[in-house]
Amino acid sequence: MLEQENIEYEKAVLVGIITQSQDEETSTEYLDELEFLTYSAGGEVLKRFTQKMDRPDPKTFIGSGKMEMVRQFVEEHEIGTAIFDDELTPAQQKNIERILKCKVIDRTYLILDIFSQRAQTSYARTQVELAQYEYLLPRLVGLWTHLERQRGGIGMRGPGETEIETDRRIVRDKISLLKKKIKSIDKQMSTQRGNRGALVRVALVGYTNVGKSTLMNAISKSDVFVENKLFATLDTTVRKVVIRNLPFLLSDTVGFIRKLPTQLVESFKSTLDEVREADLLLHVVDISHKSFEEHIASVNKILDEINSADKPTIMVFNKIDQYKAEDFDETDLTIERTTANYSLEEWQKTWMNKLGDRVLFISALNKENFDELRKKVYDAVREIHVTRFPHNHFLYPEYQETVE
Repeated sequence: MLEQENIEYEKAVLVGIITQSQDEETSTEYLDELEFLTYSAGGEVLKRFTQKMDRPDPKTFIGSGKMEMVRQFVEEHEIGTAIFDDELTPAQQKNIERILKCKVIDRTYLILDIFSQRAQTSYARTQVELAQYEYLLPRLVGLWTHLERQRGGIGMRGPGETEIETDRRIVRDKISLLKKKIKSIDKQMSTQRGNRGALVRVALVGYTNVGKSTLMNAISKSDVFVENKLFATLDTTVRKVVIRNLPFLLSDTVGFIRKLPTQLVESFKSTLDEVREADLLLHVVDISHKSFEEHIASVNKILDEINSADKPTIMVFNKIDQYKAEDFDETDLTIERTTANYSLEEWQKTWMNKLGDRVLFISALNKENFDELRKKVYDAVREIHVTRFPHNHFLYPEYQETVE
């Protein structure tokens, strides 16, 4: 415990832009998330910089005036890292590093860094390593600062260029080897999934840090790592769960996030096989987060990408113990009422009502409304099981209201 208290956080600044497609409110939300990502990676954000632009500057992402402000702050406060909210091109990264004289990374690299810290199994580490090498490959030029004076042309194709080509070849070979390794592990995991028999498979899905692992622990009485950081759980955990006398398999998967790097979506496609092969999804949502509707949309987008959007789904709105509606004064006609003022009861009457009986509100931490959760999961699993084995229906009677 003492060790955690003595952790030295790396000082960082965040940089984002406000555009027509990303207004000020959205930019603030993204930077909030970026700050949480920075904290999860072991950094402390001292200041944020934003600039209104039509599009990012192709050379330095932000304008020269704003960049000078960032440089002065970095110098005065001995900042170690500048983190940009969007993916930087290799040229932008090189130019910014030259100006700021500190480490410059983007959102993609930050997420990759967190993933590399969180990966526990050989499989997860291999997936992260592959994503890192694929990110690194186009940026190799930026790593060779001694080539800055070489501009190409006759007589200028010196050993430096050969050095880059050699490194590119090494990285490409490494990528090829990692892909083969993942393919081999995929086959083993596919066999393992096949050996689980005919049990109904239920997968927990949702945005990162919504409480999936806490819910997994509460339902399966297992001991899955839980921490209030993004991507605390990276490796898929599968547990056999029994509600009443009905057994099924429950898996906890990696959390989704907005602006998830393409390299990671590709590398973790196989991890998401647990989702793809599931019979039922429990889509866990942190209803206490002001952007929970956007989180739902982000998760649905990735589910669509892996052809899992049309699976039977129960929407589990978690963290009701932390939900607080903003105060609204009905007598003040100058203030417009927004969804931020909705009570939980009012939320249930919105689009959530269309979900029918496949929606519930719980607190995984306090096990609030857990009887209702167990009933809904039991009924959904039973329905799938009876459809698969109609002659076994008498083994699993309708769920009784009395709790075990």
